[in-house]
Amino acid sequence: MLRSGAVAGTLLGMGDLGLLSQLRPVSAAEAQLDPNVVRLDSSIEPLVRLIEETPRERLMEEVAGRIKKGTSYREVLAALLLVGVKNVEPRPSVGHKFHAVLVVNSAHLASMSSPDEHRWLPIFWALDHYKSAAQRDVQERGDWTMSAMDDGKILPHGKARAQFIEAMETWDEEKADVAAASLARTGGANEIYRLLFKYGSRDYRSIGHKAIYVANSYRTLGCIGWQHAEPVLRSLTYALLMHEGSNPAKRDDEADRPFRRNEEVAAKLREDWTTGKLDPGATQAMIETLRSGSNDDACDQAVQLINGGAHPQAIWDALHVVSGEMVMQQPAIVPLHSVTTTNALRYAYETCGDDETRKLLMLQNAAFLPMFRGGMNRRGNVKQVEATNLEAEKPEGSPSEAVENIFAQLGSDPMSAAQMTLGYLNEKEDHSSKAKQLIDAARVLIFRKGTNAHDYKFSSAILEDYYHVSPQWRNTYLASNIFLLRDSQRGDNSLVGRIQSALA
Repeated sequence: MLRSGAVAGTLLGMGDLGLLSQLRPVSAAEAQLDPNVVRLDSSIEPLVRLIEETPRERLMEEVAGRIKKGTSYREVLAALLLVGVKNVEPRPSVGHKFHAVLVVNSAHLASMSSPDEHRWLPIFWALDHYKSAAQRDVQERGDWTMSAMDDGKILPHGKARAQFIEAMETWDEEKADVAAASLARTGGANEIYRLLFKYGSRDYRSIGHKAIYVANSYRTLGCIGWQHAEPVLRSLTYALLMHEGSNPAKRDDEADRPFRRNEEVAAKLREDWTTGKLDPGATQAMIETLRSGSNDDACDQAVQLINGGAHPQAIWDALHVVSGEMVMQQPAIVPLHSVTTTNALRYAYETCGDDETRKLLMLQNAAFLPMFRGGMNRRGNVKQVEATNLEAEKPEGSPSEAVENIFAQLGSDPMSAAQMTLGYLNEKEDHSSKAKQLIDAARVLIFRKGTNAHDYKFSSAILEDYYHVSPQWRNTYLASNIFLLRDSQRGDNSLVGRIQSALA
């Protein structure tokens, strides 16, 4: 099943969708736009309306028909992001139904890493997921839709930037909305996202989804084009200002404390803090602190190790390893987000051009992991296992057979599957090819067996970060995270069946 040829056959040649439905004509009345609703770029508005108005049970066929007529992958991706931004509110949490937006980049990453015959499947899954999220938004929020921006309120660039910073600091939604729209029209992506990377890491509300949204929106806009930025930035700003209770600027909430402290702690890092030695001892020391210390302890330890000569990569290795270890200890929703949040903050760290913000991103990640650990402990049933003590077990057979055995074992005995994964990855012979084979198999199983947005978010994060972790630690990282991948013994998801029925 896991061999590419067999998989391609099982998915019935997804590179050539073969769905031949024809769209009915659109009347002049239907083409009228509501002046009170956000306007999208005219090139993409018709496709967004198609997704909005087509019933869920016909959406894949209708979009496939457009693709057969020449609609590009990039256009479908843009419409997928924008339809969610327009119609799904990131309240009361930047999560839950809002995963229709958050998952778009993860589906895109999965698509781009796949062979041609599989490339449309993650995008079609995300289209279907949007329809369920939109229905949930109707039930929860009364069919929220982003409002139109009054063009008369648009500010010149200098005033827009100053107002955006002031509004974000004071948690003023109305002023921030106008400033975000103004910056989209007058500024550039790098300048704006320097600010957004900072504010995305500012607080722990929604267990990391704010940082995830910043990173994912930046990445998706890089593919679909900056002409689509305004509604995305408005949605993102609204999400970053999500909070409970009274104005966070006027109180001392646990979710905000690490950032306020880290603004001072970051100043203690040595001037040449991005240099240093990639020291396994420093990584191990950081791991130990993250396992038992407070968020203040973790941040202080990171500063101490870097000032002692360690390279920041030694800290990031620890952050990745411990997030994966949490998955071993409790394969559930909280530690899953420790992994996806670390992925987002690591991406922001690698992308942001502002040195002070990069310091904060690293320190905020160090602060968040003990907070995730606290959330795990409150849920209970946390296993006392350590990723660095995982025993490797060499699986039998050829590389292909070993991979099949790992994912067959995963459903019934995930600890054994993790040990087999470590043993498989630790073999030196043809290592890079073998790692890719396991990663490709994991991704195909998500396509076939995945049932929710977290399957795509999590798998895209760990399969990307495997190569961001230093060689000494990366096999441990991937082996510990296999607990939340999909095994080969479960049934295919309903979407695969729908596609097969449509193509029959």
